[in-house]
Amino acid sequence: MKKVLLALFVLASSAPAAMAQKEIPKAPGHDQCPLGYVNTLGTTCVSPIYYEVAPTNGKACMSGWMNIGAGYCKKKTLGIF
Repeated sequence: MKKVLLALFVLASSAPAAMAQKEIPKAPGHDQCPLGYVNTLGTTCVSPIYYEVAPTNGKACMSGWMNIGAGYCKKKTLGIF
């Protein structure tokens, strides 16, 4: 019974981290990933935290969004970050 409970605890504690992964493609013309993302050494970047991001397409970020580099803007939460 203890082994079953331990297995359930491990599965329950690891599931949210896997579901929280967010993968985005690298923006055209950029070899790096935006702030908060890790380079997969391919054509994508991943983050353990869900961020609402949008490509800049060479333009300034919209109001309520902040530039996080590498061709992306991130939606501000609580009006700050």
